[in-house]
Amino acid sequence: MIRVFEKSDPDFQRRLDALCNRSSELSPDIEAGARRTIDKVRRGGDAAVRALTAEFEKRQLDALELPAAQWDELAARVSPDVRAALEHAARRVRTFHERERHASYEISEEGVRVGSRVDPLARIGIYVPGGTARYPSTVIMTAVPARVAGVREIVMATPGPSPETLAAARLAGVDRVFVIGGAQAIAAMAYGTESVPRVDKIVGPGNAWVAAAKRLVFGDVGIDSIAGPTEVVIAAEEGVDPRWIAADLLAQAEHDELAVPILIARGKAYADKVAAAVVVQLAELPRRAIATKALADQGAIFVADSDDEIVRLVNLLAPEHAELALRDARALAAQIMTAGALFLGAHTPEPVGDYIAGPSHVLPTGGSARFASPLGVGDFIKRTSIIEYDAAALAAQAGDIDRLTAVEDLHGHGRAVTIRTRG
Repeated sequence: MIRVFEKSDPDFQRRLDALCNRSSELSPDIEAGARRTIDKVRRGGDAAVRALTAEFEKRQLDALELPAAQWDELAARVSPDVRAALEHAARRVRTFHERERHASYEISEEGVRVGSRVDPLARIGIYVPGGTARYPSTVIMTAVPARVAGVREIVMATPGPSPETLAAARLAGVDRVFVIGGAQAIAAMAYGTESVPRVDKIVGPGNAWVAAAKRLVFGDVGIDSIAGPTEVVIAAEEGVDPRWIAADLLAQAEHDELAVPILIARGKAYADKVAAAVVVQLAELPRRAIATKALADQGAIFVADSDDEIVRLVNLLAPEHAELALRDARALAAQIMTAGALFLGAHTPEPVGDYIAGPSHVLPTGGSARFASPLGVGDFIKRTSIIEYDAAALAAQAGDIDRLTAVEDLHGHGRAVTIRTRG
């Protein structure tokens, strides 16, 4: 069960340090297995993907790609209410990310023209967990920003897609769907096979095998991040119903046994109230076995007695999600620099961000929010620098260039300039 830690508790700092030191490191066995899978796909193409799918997932594949007619037939099974909810989510995500569009620009000065040209990636791949899982929200949160960026083709890999996932793919602008999963799907998109086209970048979450494969193919293809277990840090105080905060902790804990649910409570009395509410609600949670392990292994309630302490702890933990269920949430938010997403006020539980608020829910995990950002339009573009000199501008700068190339002992660089300016 989740434990309350006060500053006077000798385990307070140990638990805090352990949580602050989490990372995206993967076990050597998983990484080695993912490497073998990638090598097999690179050598064997479609046949290797089929064999690996039969071995790992016990599924027999004929065509790797889902035919458009079957895609539409399955998507049509979604209830009107769910379809309307997906449309609502896609609309809000599109509206938010349209504000992120990046513009090309050019500067012209004394015979020198320099600029930055922004172009969308040609083709991206999105990975969506499937099988017994249904994650249409992931489709929307990855494909919609890509479409806003102007990506020309979006392919999706997902094992055993659900009707809801396929409906979301149509709404979000996915072009092709491949019914493959795991490290073999990442390899297929990264290097291409007879059926699967090679993509420029792969985005989207997955299990440890998917994360390991993404790490290994990075450099040959772009990736968004190495997605670790989901995590939330909630700061809350008296005046906020402790049942609400307990529900928020459990919403995170039910994801998987490695989820990280943390509360920073203002005062021991409030911490105890939330802990008690967690016990009550956990008994009624369908995924209580998963949540129980996550709460015990990675969960914590830290007691804080000041705004400064709350801010310090959140910044140290650098969480994927940070909820500030506090009276002065907006003021404190300005001091928190290491969260992937901030949820302000008692009426903003983290699940609104998972589904419908607008910003993509693909966020940095494992403490990487210290330096990484949420998925957005910028992840689906590339910038090209444009440089143009006329003869007079090159002559004017030749002396400084020559001096700097001499410092670096790269005289050929200097000659490439002076041969044009000295005859």
